[in-house]
Amino acid sequence: TWLEVREIAFSIPAEMQLLRVMSSSFAKKISFKQTLLTDATVPEIVSILEDMPKLVEVDMIDCRLLGTGRWEIQIQANQSQTLRVLTIDKLSIEEFYLFTDLQAVEGLLSLLTKVTVDNTKVFLVPCRLSQHLLSLEYLDLSANLLGDFSLEHSACQGGWPSLQTLNLSQNSLSDLEMTGKSLSHLSNLIVLDISQNNFGEIPDVCKWPKNLKYLNLSSTQIPKLTTCIPLTLEVLDVSANNLREFGLQLPFLKELYLAKNQLKALPDAARIPNLVAMSVRRNKLNSFSREEFESFKKLELLDASDNNFICSCEFLSFIHHQAGIAQVLVGWPDKYVCDSPLAVRGVHVGAVHLSLMECHKFLVVSLICALVFLVILILVAVGYKYHAVWYLRMTWAWLQAKRKPKRAPPKDICYDAFVSYSENDSDWVENIMVRELEQACPPFRLCLHKRDFVPGKWIVDNIIDSIEKSHKTLFVLSEHFVQSEWCKYELDFSHFRLFDENNDAAILVLLEPIQSKAIPKRFCKLRKIMNTKTYLEWPLEEEQQQMFWFNLKIALKS
Repeated sequence: TWLEVREIAFSIPAEMQLLRVMSSSFAKKISFKQTLLTDATVPEIVSILEDMPKLVEVDMIDCRLLGTGRWEIQIQANQSQTLRVLTIDKLSIEEFYLFTDLQAVEGLLSLLTKVTVDNTKVFLVPCRLSQHLLSLEYLDLSANLLGDFSLEHSACQGGWPSLQTLNLSQNSLSDLEMTGKSLSHLSNLIVLDISQNNFGEIPDVCKWPKNLKYLNLSSTQIPKLTTCIPLTLEVLDVSANNLREFGLQLPFLKELYLAKNQLKALPDAARIPNLVAMSVRRNKLNSFSREEFESFKKLELLDASDNNFICSCEFLSFIHHQAGIAQVLVGWPDKYVCDSPLAVRGVHVGAVHLSLMECHKFLVVSLICALVFLVILILVAVGYKYHAVWYLRMTWAWLQAKRKPKRAPPKDICYDAFVSYSENDSDWVENIMVRELEQACPPFRLCLHKRDFVPGKWIVDNIIDSIEKSHKTLFVLSEHFVQSEWCKYELDFSHFRLFDENNDAAILVLLEPIQSKAIPKRFCKLRKIMNTKTYLEWPLEEEQQQMFWFNLKIALKS
């Protein structure tokens, strides 16, 4: 049964007669909401409540008290044997700075087990009052005005001997070392909430209750955690601070709350081996790896939501393939969103699948480079085998030559013949043929590359210029000629110009027997000429050599 007294003013004792009927009520809870009380009526209310045989809990919410608590003469009631819970929320005491030490009610409090006095401008709990709270297990003094020294007085020796849970959040505490020391004698204290105070920097060594297991230090402006934090903790909340790292060794810790900090990585699992639940929500976490995740051997819940995740290939691979991760991540998948790459910003992490190119850029680029290199290598090999470079260079030389007049003006003709020959045949050319022709009567003017090429000028230009300044081009053919590098890559550039004119400017001298099929395919026109035109063969018999020279001279003069 629950009774509620709402929006009633009890200014004088006579007005309390309305509540006398409650004395015989079997209600277990009574609530006073928006009620006005005075020093004169408080003793009457206490007397009525003491007479209620089943009353366990009393609430006073949004009430006003006119007075200073001077009740010592009037309160004579016996202690209630059933009342255990007292809650006072937003009690307005207009002259709270004149309020007395409540010595008159000390004897009524020894059986209370749970007391909440929040948002009531409490700045001190008298030591004697604390010492009379013998059965108190839960005390909530949040949103009040308790400071470091007033807490020291309130939690004096012998005070709150049975206390297990203490909430001092939203007070005026500023010295964590002093706070811990003031409460250190509370041997039964297990849960301590001192959040939303302003501690700032904390020391390395602090004294705490020996059995403390839960500590809430959230929103306390702590920039760095130290060994001040007790080793006995099983639950630690340091959310909404300025923490950039967590490196504490807490062997018994099971729950860790690090939300709204500046962490860029998960804590070291080796320092908190028994962790079961952890929150790193709204930090600067970009990702976490399989190794980090699996290093927490006992982790059952991880809240990493509302972080700016970089959806890299490694992170996505871990998320997509880690068994049971959806059951571990709190808020999955709605609260896990990619921040980069730009193409997937705002997309849920679980819905992102990057392409092979995005995931293995180095491998793909390396593969492409290898393929390009292989293609180039193949092209080079094919070009070498089929003389593609030779054809290209010949084509370029021919194109250049095509832009010039087909023949130089007569006044620019300097030679009777340009001699094309292999270096291996130079002995015959220079010592036999040149002597025979240049010493003839009249002498022939021959152009030899060794002697007549302009030094420093590109050899192709030398060849083309020499051909254009010569009436004829004399080819001294041999096995050396068709196989030599000289003929292959440079001297034979003259073929395009020469054979493109379709005239009789070419004179072929066969220094030794050579089969036309032995001539490389790139000399296609040369092979054609050998099959269609008459050529001179150098005879080995001396009696036939005179006829050879006669025919050659006739060919040069034609």
